[in-house]
Amino acid sequence: MDFLNPRALRWKIAALAAAACCAVAAVVGFLVHDATRERGLRVGHDRTLTRLIAAEREFSRTGKAPADIDVRTRAELPEPLARDLAERRPDTDGGYATWYDVDPPNWYWMWGAVAVGDDQILVVRDDMSTEVRSLQLLDRSIVKSVLAALVFVVPLAALATEPINRRLRHGARTARRIADGDLDARIGPGGRARDEITEMSAAVDDMAGALQRKLESERRFTADVAHELRTPLMGLVTAAGLLTDDDEATGLVRDRLRALNALVEDLLEISRLDAGAERARLDPVPLGELVADVVRRTGTDARVDAGAAEVVETDPRRVERIVVNLVTNAHRHGAAPVEVTVTGARIAVRDHGPGFPPDLLERGPQRFRTGASERGRGHGLGLTVAQGQAEVLGARLTFANAPGGGAFAILDLAPDPA
Repeated sequence: MDFLNPRALRWKIAALAAAACCAVAAVVGFLVHDATRERGLRVGHDRTLTRLIAAEREFSRTGKAPADIDVRTRAELPEPLARDLAERRPDTDGGYATWYDVDPPNWYWMWGAVAVGDDQILVVRDDMSTEVRSLQLLDRSIVKSVLAALVFVVPLAALATEPINRRLRHGARTARRIADGDLDARIGPGGRARDEITEMSAAVDDMAGALQRKLESERRFTADVAHELRTPLMGLVTAAGLLTDDDEATGLVRDRLRALNALVEDLLEISRLDAGAERARLDPVPLGELVADVVRRTGTDARVDAGAAEVVETDPRRVERIVVNLVTNAHRHGAAPVEVTVTGARIAVRDHGPGFPPDLLERGPQRFRTGASERGRGHGLGLTVAQGQAEVLGARLTFANAPGGGAFAILDLAPDPA
């Protein structure tokens, strides 16, 4: 399910939004924490100094310190407090020394000291636990608030990206339709948004339109060339029929005319296939008998095994065209023996030559290209026509190389749904 796919764009955007929220919360939390901590220290410092000043006045008036104030010697002072006291000057800062004594988790004291005699020090110790607990509560509140915000931010970010994801999925589906041959497919404007996705959609539509115009131009050119060649070719065929049969040149001319006539017919057939004008006319056909008869009429010595054939609902004329092209290709570019096996609704043609070239196995048949010099020469339209006719039938034509050597073509008239 796309909604639960962790690699989907919506979750990447949601993760980015969550990371941004966490970063902002971390910065704000740090600033608030630091400001609150400084404020607590300042309050504790001021409170300690207030008590220390009051104790100094009481001591100067009565000679005695208040009950909550200690009187110690310098040797009895904690070392940091004694060092700070030694650095104080009564004429500049009043001689008041302070020290924040921290030993987590439970020891937080603000110390204060002032000299009142040769070796008499008034010492104040103020508990800072209240300020520390307040700061800890603030930190926990910030963390809880961030987590609570993320509970809402992440789903909202995922939902907010749904229109973007929908437009991208529509564009991807349209691009796949174009790749599958539906050149009329277009993404369209997709609403009033004018953003990068709209620009990409417009660019893909422009590309599809340009590709469609180019292919249409090439298809019309192919059809026009084939039609223009047909008339003079028929004249040549007629003229060749008037030549004497005992001349070796006559046989060569007639052979080349037959090849040229086959090429023109292939070109016309490809132009019709490209135009999408071909439609299959389905009838119940005993596949084994049909294939055996077609192979016999090719005049080749291909062996046919049709013992496991079935009656199939198909277009016999198109099946005949495919089988003729496969058998002819096997004899022309492969090597004997050529074997035709019919099993159910599947027709397999195998030769024992060098096999199909890697380029054909990877990309399928290409026009005017045999792909490998060892498979001989030819105009390279037979397999292309066979592939196009198989698509009209809704069949699947696959090419492979047999493990023991040779090319292997399989026509499945009842392919399993993908």
